[in-house]
Amino acid sequence: MDNKLMLMIPGPTPVPEQVLLAMAKHPMGHRSGDFSEIMAEVTQNLKWLHQTQNDVLILTASGTGAMEAGIINFLSPGDRILVGCNGKFGDRWAEVGQAYGLQVEKITAEWGKPLDTEQFREKLETDTEKTIKAVIVTHSETSTGVLNDLETINRSVKAHGETLIMVDTVTSLGAVNVPVDEWGLDVVGSGSQKGYMIPPGLGFVSVSSKAWQAYATAKLPRYYLDLGKYKKDAAKNTTPFTPPVNMFFGLQVALRMMQAEGLENIFARHQRLTAATRAAVKALGLPLLAPDNAASPAITSVIPDTIDAEKVRSVMKKRFDIALAGGQDHLKGKIFRIGHLGFVCDRDILAAISALEASLLELGYDRFSPGAGVSAAAKVIANA
Repeated sequence: MDNKLMLMIPGPTPVPEQVLLAMAKHPMGHRSGDFSEIMAEVTQNLKWLHQTQNDVLILTASGTGAMEAGIINFLSPGDRILVGCNGKFGDRWAEVGQAYGLQVEKITAEWGKPLDTEQFREKLETDTEKTIKAVIVTHSETSTGVLNDLETINRSVKAHGETLIMVDTVTSLGAVNVPVDEWGLDVVGSGSQKGYMIPPGLGFVSVSSKAWQAYATAKLPRYYLDLGKYKKDAAKNTTPFTPPVNMFFGLQVALRMMQAEGLENIFARHQRLTAATRAAVKALGLPLLAPDNAASPAITSVIPDTIDAEKVRSVMKKRFDIALAGGQDHLKGKIFRIGHLGFVCDRDILAAISALEASLLELGYDRFSPGAGVSAAAKVIANA
């Protein structure tokens, strides 16, 4: 028989049935009053999710599109920027900056380790001429399973006074606390197929008043991703270009679900699932790539030393129809990643760990007592 595909990857993440059903409705006109009502509701609820009174703008784009929009709307050719690079996505933002002719300076860390907050502080403190225009940080680096210390880096940015902080929260928003207004974050980008629990297709950008001041003098080219257009139309509960209407139906339902659960409960659930997964992996004698004190709420990266990571993924998919993520770039074939982001519950973790145990045994890996991983995860869940 065909089994139910179980997505245990960092995105796309599982989609609730009520979201799928909402998206199955017949489309409506995107210039209609009915659509404007939906637009007004989701815009307000996005502000709730972001913990902000700033504009939260909706793009028909992936998370990468949202972040690119966040970069090109507030900077000019030749501007100096600092980019944190400790994984695939930090490296991507450096590449985007270089593509637009920005003066990119990387602050790097080994993949699997968090960014060194002191390096940001030192760079910013020595910038007495205030030439650094932006600091770009990937909050949750899902290529490695590392959560970077955004709060501490942001304190150094605020002490600098003039630079903007731009944050990739694609796999942290809706999973861990990102208080946009409390921290004074200027540009915050995210994508629909992650913590939002809907399919790929929408990008979101939160913009501070300080960023809008920079927008007025920014000179990088922009048209479709000109956030000024989106701000103007969002004030009238509409969009400058044709949106994926049915995605808005799903977003409306997903945000209502998130509000019903509550932010603190959402964060606690992700913390519990992360801790349970990591405890299980340790009980199975498998090394983890990221340290406990910098664990991403979206994904857990496993770097097996005596078994082929791709064979583990293959057996999990073929025997149990559970999709795990692989490694990227130089980690390709060396790690597998277990996702626990978005519409994921305790039962999903226990099922995935049970299947992982069976897969390991099938592959001849016997450095654990059967049931050890499930037991370790269950203890975390029971005591949470």
